Amino acid sequence: MIKISIITAVYNNREHLQNCFESVFSQTYSDIEYIVVDGGSTDGTIDVIKKYSSKITTWISEPDRGIYDALNKGILMATGDVIGFLHSDDLLNSSETIAHIANSFEVTKADAAYGDLVYISKENPDKIIRYWKSSNFTPPLLRKGWMPPHPTLFVKSSWYKSKKGFRTDFRISADYDLILRLFSDRNFKTCYLSEVITRMRLGGASNRSVKNIYLKSKEDYIALKESKVGGFYTLFRKNFQKIIQFVVKPG
Repeated sequence: MIKISIITAVYNNREHLQNCFESVFSQTYSDIEYIVVDGGSTDGTIDVIKKYSSKITTWISEPDRGIYDALNKGILMATGDVIGFLHSDDLLNSSETIAHIANSFEVTKADAAYGDLVYISKENPDKIIRYWKSSNFTPPLLRKGWMPPHPTLFVKSSWYKSKKGFRTDFRISADYDLILRLFSDRNFKTCYLSEVITRMRLGGASNRSVKNIYLKSKEDYIALKESKVGGFYTLFRKNFQKIIQFVVKPG
């Protein structure tokens, strides 16, 4: 049986933490290690964590250098075969989600599995604002700006550790950078599940201001050049594809 480690970094989005926890604890799959990394909160978050501490495998609360530093701490703490991330205001789509993820690893022997993502209203988790329909991966897609929906991505822990996790000098695009480093490796085998894996509340850090949009584009470009995947053309295609996600609906 594959052991799945789920890591939640509590960072600037604590309002829906209880819902996030409950989506993990409702999973039918039994071999889940749940790790919560908090950045030393003083706003009542610790009380919520302690309320569920009997169901959380491991949790820590200490100052960090940002969300990617927190996620790296989680990676180092994880003992599972596979690691996935669930941000503290997001939800797993159904109680069977992790069972489907684990089965995909068992059947395909892949190094990573991912699926579709829906962006939901911050106030109403049943209201879908944007639908990110993904696809099977082929290497040429990276240059066309393709990436898997990163909140749905589950990767064998050995790969995260071999790539040394997220780079902490990036503030917004370290997830894209790590995806490029993983998916551009010719030995990296992937599996796509044609189903919604994660429900993500709209309002991420990358879209909060013009400054953040500029910073994200700058970091994306650096990641593309350093990974030798592409440049401005790829960056344009990556951003253009987001527009389509507002008109595509689940079905």
